[in-house]
Amino acid sequence: MRQYRMVGRDSVEPKLDFLGTSHGSTESRPTLPALTDASPRMPMNAAQDPLIDLQSDHYFMGEALRQAARALAAAETPVGTVIVLQGRIVARAFNQVETLKDATAHAEMLAITQAEEAAGDWRLAGATLYVTKEPCPMCAGAMVHARLLRVVFGAADPKAGAAGSALNLLQFPTLNHRCQITPGIREAECRELLRGFFAERRAAAGLKKLRARTERP
Repeated sequence: MRQYRMVGRDSVEPKLDFLGTSHGSTESRPTLPALTDASPRMPMNAAQDPLIDLQSDHYFMGEALRQAARALAAAETPVGTVIVLQGRIVARAFNQVETLKDATAHAEMLAITQAEEAAGDWRLAGATLYVTKEPCPMCAGAMVHARLLRVVFGAADPKAGAAGSALNLLQFPTLNHRCQITPGIREAECRELLRGFFAERRAAAGLKKLRARTERP
């Protein structure tokens, strides 16, 4: 016997089960297609595939961004650097110019010193440096002298970048070493960090001038 449920004052309709046939019906129910060798299957190693490539430029720039965030927290220009040698990070640093009262304490310079200590040599042949902002002339010169294989940066610096924007010291034709250059990795994130920092600095400077004018006798 079919089961019914009320749908209105004068109407009823048969109650259907989850397969779309009424209870008690002699009609054949739809069957699921058989799984054959031609049917799409989940790759056997899908669960083993890493979600993040721990050897990618994207990943290592993320580590440099972590260092840049530390610089921001210390009220320093938010630039961070990591250096990778033989597939592992051997140096991490962020800008500490104000903290150390040292004009040369850029993230790249500090990281190069760390990496040289880790390698036990001033030559960093085969190493890759990741930095969130295009290096300045000082840092680019140090990279060449340290014999870095490759320099990867995020945000370009049109005014003072020495990796191709304002000039290219990393591949200067008369120097005895040239670094490979990979620009624009996670550029938007790197640029936004810098943009926010300098916007806040300008706003603070404007507020300071306004207060000085209003407090003037």
